[in-house]
Amino acid sequence: MTTRPVTTPPILLTGGTGTLGRHVLPLLRATGHDVRVLSRHPHPNPHPSPHPLTDDQAPVQYVTADLLKNDVGDGIQAAVDGTEIVLHLAGGPKGDEVATRNLVRAASRAGVKHLVFISVIAADRVPLGYFTSKLAAEEAVAASGVPWTTLRAAQFHDLLLTVVEKMAKLPVIPVPGLRLQPVDSREVAARLVELTLDKPAGLVPDLAGPKVYESADAIRAYLRATGRKRPLLPVRMPGKAGRVYRADGNLSLEGTDFGTRTWEEFLEGRFLTDAAPPRP
Repeated sequence: MTTRPVTTPPILLTGGTGTLGRHVLPLLRATGHDVRVLSRHPHPNPHPSPHPLTDDQAPVQYVTADLLKNDVGDGIQAAVDGTEIVLHLAGGPKGDEVATRNLVRAASRAGVKHLVFISVIAADRVPLGYFTSKLAAEEAVAASGVPWTTLRAAQFHDLLLTVVEKMAKLPVIPVPGLRLQPVDSREVAARLVELTLDKPAGLVPDLAGPKVYESADAIRAYLRATGRKRPLLPVRMPGKAGRVYRADGNLSLEGTDFGTRTWEEFLEGRFLTDAAPPRP
């Protein structure tokens, strides 16, 4: 095996312990780059090995900082210093724009050469808090002065599963009239690693799943995979957001990159087989 490079600055990965980060981290390590993972919670660091590391054994350093704190000196700057590439995956139901502004401020001070950000398809179209927060974070990245790349992805299979599992606990499942194009998080991870190791590219083509689903069909697929039976009750999504969804404003169908793993294949891998891998 080829000995990994030893002089490359570490890549800073935020959100490295989340759903997407858990797929991204081993892919980055396999490239031979050292990875520094920023987390809000302390994480034990492995002892350094006295032996040369191969490409799939690049070390991981964990650092602690809270991106939501206003004081960028409170761990954030130290986490960014000494890096040239930052892959920003950390996010939550709210506050993404605050966390991103704090991170890009530190990245600018540190002279970071490439900042990669994961956003959501239709961030500029859906008038809901999560989407508007993502859009504000995108704008913070673009205005940072740091060379950047932003990828917008559709909702992950994992997130759709979480939502549907909660809905299936009800005796009757309410079904909003909207369409979805869920994407596999492992395919998003692979695309992000490609972008991270490439040159800054600005806003790149969206990444969506290979199929568009009526929400009722997506729910029925889950019920079949889990052997459950529930009646479905169509409901109308109100307000401005409802109008956007009814007009398919949440979808990305043109100039879009598409994954290969379908929602049904994800469900099969989760419920019907033992860790079925995604299709190549």
